[in-house]
Amino acid sequence: MEHLTSTEAVVRAIREIADGYDRECLVTHDIGADQTSRRTTAGIGATTDPDGSLPHEAYLELSGSPAVEVRVFPEEDVTISVDAVEFQDVPRDDVPSFLHAVYGGLAHVKGRFFPPGWRLVVPLPGDRTYKEHIPGLYLTPWLSGRVR
Repeated sequence: MEHLTSTEAVVRAIREIADGYDRECLVTHDIGADQTSRRTTAGIGATTDPDGSLPHEAYLELSGSPAVEVRVFPEEDVTISVDAVEFQDVPRDDVPSFLHAVYGGLAHVKGRFFPPGWRLVVPLPGDRTYKEHIPGLYLTPWLSGRVR
């Protein structure tokens, strides 16, 4: 597996996965310290980081069900939202496996009606698993179809 060291490498990997699952991929790029969401320490009008580099952030929306959104941060982590369930601080290198688990049918929902509590579980190779609480009491049709 390729080590995803840049924002552009992550975007390229996500586009390939989207193509493989017949999904459209809409990408928005924010380049420069004055454009990226986490650069609150940058001075007014500053476009570069103190080391002279241009931080690069990307936001991707993948078509179809489930609704998948990915925000790639310059700090080498990613936030992935699956039907409004948000997984924060996902390492860049886990993004391809995460998306393959979601689109390949490995992701599932665990929980119960009372007391209410549902979690979206996304297993990855190597016995790694991401679990996030599903906000609210209702499940989307996609999430409902994955209840175990």
